[in-house]
Amino acid sequence: MTFDAIGIAGTGLTVHRKWLDAISDNIANVNTAAATDGAAFQQRYVLVENGSDSPGVFVAGVELGDAEGRLVHQPDHPLADADGYVRYPDIDLGDQMSQLILAQRGYEASAAVVDRAKTTYEAALQIGRS
Repeated sequence: MTFDAIGIAGTGLTVHRKWLDAISDNIANVNTAAATDGAAFQQRYVLVENGSDSPGVFVAGVELGDAEGRLVHQPDHPLADADGYVRYPDIDLGDQMSQLILAQRGYEASAAVVDRAKTTYEAALQIGRS
């Protein structure tokens, strides 16, 4: 019970790291082209749940976005079909950048909680030694 703050903040660190990983994948593949007879890169969404047996939050899984994507007319692209279309993921880069900022700030907040809890526990140990 004494170290609950560190444990709970640690679960937040893990969730935000996984969220950052998903966003990184989405941003890295925003311009990934595919042939029209194939699937577009599918956006990653991290699903999070409250802990049932222990406090904190946990990654429940990853949900994938639409494989249809969007068709773009690029007749000079090597993957273009007979009509000149290529399939791209339907990912909004502006939305991903906003999500990136939120995930980064959440990660930083959880890290700050771990740091402050550690400092508090160390101070309590020092009081006990006196």
